[in-house]
Amino acid sequence: MKNILVFIEHKQAKIKSTSVELLGQAHRLAKELSTDVHALVVGHQVDEIVEQVSAFGVKKVFVCDQENAATYHPSVYADAITDVLQNETPIALLATAGSSMKDVLPKVTARLDWVMISEGIDTAVQDGRIAVKRPMYSGKCTAWAQINTDTPAIFTFRPNVFEAYTGFVAANAEKVAISVSTSLSEQWKCVERIAPTSDKPDLVEASVIVAVGRSIKSAENFAMVDQLASVLEAGVGASRAAVDAGYAPHSMQIGQTGKVVNPKLYFAFGISGAIQHLAGMRTSKVIVAVNTDKEAPIFQYADYGIVGDMFEVVPMLTESCKKLLAE
Repeated sequence: MKNILVFIEHKQAKIKSTSVELLGQAHRLAKELSTDVHALVVGHQVDEIVEQVSAFGVKKVFVCDQENAATYHPSVYADAITDVLQNETPIALLATAGSSMKDVLPKVTARLDWVMISEGIDTAVQDGRIAVKRPMYSGKCTAWAQINTDTPAIFTFRPNVFEAYTGFVAANAEKVAISVSTSLSEQWKCVERIAPTSDKPDLVEASVIVAVGRSIKSAENFAMVDQLASVLEAGVGASRAAVDAGYAPHSMQIGQTGKVVNPKLYFAFGISGAIQHLAGMRTSKVIVAVNTDKEAPIFQYADYGIVGDMFEVVPMLTESCKKLLAE
């Protein structure tokens, strides 16, 4: 019987929340289509991850556990995903629209000549078909695409777009080991991975984000923003203008040429609202904008707006949030 397959992303021996979110949505679709949910795990020494997957009602988990998959390797990942899709031919593969999947899944799609719909923000079963809603034209509008269940497809979804699923039932998932060998993986290997050290949530997964523009004036002034972020357990982001000015690293950039985020709450301090930045955060559930220019475009998209100096507003917000959260 055909199934719905979910690619499981993990970090530090723990399944990422974005993959748990997709597992929940896969179960919703599987219930309507009367099928099962399977999972695919790629990495090295991932027994703990496989055990965690079983708690999410997965009937079968495909595991590519080998040393050259310890860190993301496009050739190994592409070969592993292709192998499973060729042999299983699921109704659909669901994955998070992150940097690694944006890199590897187009390769897989081309190899198999499958359909691919990226950057989804909603999905449903319509007339027996899987329908995916996605933004278009830098988020200016959205459109639904319908795919027949007999047409194999790959779907990627932005994080934080689905409500939490509460119907998970633990199951003894059948483990299927797969192994891939590619000459490309032997030509280079990851010697060391250096990740920025931060106690803040990953921007892609964060439910609350505090972002600033070039008006922050210096990298040192981020300390003010960090205080608010710590109170709210929020991720900290920046506009391209702030990054280009050298106030923040590119890893913090949100927008068309940075990260696409979808938090429940997004604070935009000193960000004008250029279309390039909006493309990366327009789908946030609630947007709060603070800007000295009352004509700033960001106010057209904000749910709440404050015309004021962020150097005055941020400290006040920090203190107010501390008091509210302490009650």
